[in-house]
Amino acid sequence: MFQQIRRAVSAGALAASVSVFAVNAANSQTLADAMATAYEHSGLLEQNRALLRAADEDVAATYALLRPILSWFGSVDYTYGRGRSIADGSIATSNRDNATIGISADILLFDNGATRLAVDASKETVLATRQALVAAEQNVLFDAVQSFMNVVRDTEIVTLRVNNLALLERELQAAQDRFEVGEVTRTDVALAEARLAGARAQLSAAQGDLMQSQEFYAAAVGVRPGNLVSPQQLPYTAKSIDDAKSVAVRSHPEMIRAQHEISVAELNVERARAVMGPTVNLSGRASVQHEFSDDRFTDGASVGISVGGPIYQGGRLSALLRKSQAQRDGTRAALHVTRHGIRQQAGSAWAILVSAGAQIQSSIRQVDAARIAFEGVREEAKLGARTTLDVLTAEQDLLDAEADLIASQATQVIAAYGVLSSMGLLTVDHLNLNVEQYDPEAYYNMVQDAPALRSERGQQLDKVLRSIGKE
Repeated sequence: MFQQIRRAVSAGALAASVSVFAVNAANSQTLADAMATAYEHSGLLEQNRALLRAADEDVAATYALLRPILSWFGSVDYTYGRGRSIADGSIATSNRDNATIGISADILLFDNGATRLAVDASKETVLATRQALVAAEQNVLFDAVQSFMNVVRDTEIVTLRVNNLALLERELQAAQDRFEVGEVTRTDVALAEARLAGARAQLSAAQGDLMQSQEFYAAAVGVRPGNLVSPQQLPYTAKSIDDAKSVAVRSHPEMIRAQHEISVAELNVERARAVMGPTVNLSGRASVQHEFSDDRFTDGASVGISVGGPIYQGGRLSALLRKSQAQRDGTRAALHVTRHGIRQQAGSAWAILVSAGAQIQSSIRQVDAARIAFEGVREEAKLGARTTLDVLTAEQDLLDAEADLIASQATQVIAAYGVLSSMGLLTVDHLNLNVEQYDPEAYYNMVQDAPALRSERGQQLDKVLRSIGKE
């Protein structure tokens, strides 16, 4: 079981130590091990990493619109004609077959900044998507913490129920022995039997809870739980509830994500205005046409600048501008909602942590008092001063107190990591877990300038994607 925590939570200070379960060290698994394994095997993280790579490619695809566009074209034509001559009235036919092949080039010279704004919006979307990945990482790690401590808690409770069952079996045997010599009545024996049956039912329920926790652990971490070692100390979180809220507003990924989404919305408004302006394109074309019938050919080239812009589209562009402005206003309002939600989450997590620490101190005193009471009642029962019911009641009080202590200790650990999560600090980097961290900038740096498929970097990217697809 946990060792007793000696310092209470007071004035916002946290108890600095928690106890350790006695397990086989050779096959033990720590909480840090569980979080690292969950990070390495999470499908949710893989999903969000793929979404981030897709957002990276949006930047490349939009950036490519600022570059020249080269295309080739070709055609083979057969023309048949028939007509009457005005001079002599004869009918003549003609057949022509020719092939054309050429190349064209187009480049955007000016579009009022619309494409450049689209590139900037795509970059902000990438930054927002990176924060979504951090949020997913926090969820994965917090699920690992919860599942780990649930297994630890339920394992201890099962052990407690097993020990209680053995104790009640001895109490029943003692009641039967005393009944045979006439010291107690049949009622005392029935009370012991009823309490023993109830203990067996509670043990079955506890074992069912443990099985459910093990399944949650397997889903969250990716492997079945072994011998789990409860953490010896709580992670450092914050000095006070105000400190936790302040850090949360600055560091939480959902807050940062909302800020980047506002930037995207503002850029989209400017882009909607820009598309109402003129565009200028430079284009060139070169081609060769060959006639098969007489080996004649014609080649040529052209280059020119085209200018154009919208005059009237039925109010569509104005509607799109107003829509983008409404979306911007909605995104700004969402930031306020997100800020209040994050502050509330941080405050609630802190309250749970402080409450769990106080509950632990009370439970420790309750367990000590209940144990003394149980031992005293049992000795008094041997002298005939207490009934079997008194003994069973005292034993149940001790059992309940010990179960409450175990649950409070697990809740405190979960709450401490919950505070970290609410502050945006439940990450592999902040916890310094022993894993190979995913670098969200690595792929972006390879694709941001849109390398061609057959270029050296494009081939490297193709190998990277093939490798990811095989995992």
